[in-house]
Amino acid sequence: MLGMVKNSLLSTVEAWPYRLLNKGEKDQLSYEERACEGGRFAAVELVGKPFDEASKEGAVKLLKYVGGSNDRGVGMGMTAPVSITAFPAEDGSFQQKVKVSLRIPSQFQDNPPCPTDESIKIEERQGMTIYSTQFGGYAKEADYVSYAAKLKAALGSDAAYRKDFYLCNGYDPPMKPYGRRNEVWFVKE
Repeated sequence: MLGMVKNSLLSTVEAWPYRLLNKGEKDQLSYEERACEGGRFAAVELVGKPFDEASKEGAVKLLKYVGGSNDRGVGMGMTAPVSITAFPAEDGSFQQKVKVSLRIPSQFQDNPPCPTDESIKIEERQGMTIYSTQFGGYAKEADYVSYAAKLKAALGSDAAYRKDFYLCNGYDPPMKPYGRRNEVWFVKE
């Protein structure tokens, strides 16, 4: 636990590498199109819990992993964002199923430590192009749903992206009270 706290408070945060492809704005909503690198990710799936509870539980598991709860006992440093794959229901709310993931820091990409928590899986993911919009505050399900609807409206019917899921991203530790960064990502088809 101490490793997790030290890791999230004192270490530098490595950002998920991406290339900005395009910027847009519509109805006072700014958005970006980005090409995000692939790589290895630590991920945990949670089913049967509300989004806010499941996303917090998953994030804590991943923070413990990068903080030293792994077969090498090594603190790896932090990456951002913590990414939560949400699966919208027909009414726009989230199904009780999430996948919380974190890109493994660069120096461990080739040979990541094995998690001691068996619910955490190491996944190899391809790069992806995304549409993204950003907002502040302590994000909850209602905020992500609201900004996803705004992004959908801003992109209009011309943009082709996955409708069966989207990514809810948080960049900041819970102890950061202001200047927080959250994003909704739609994965381009």
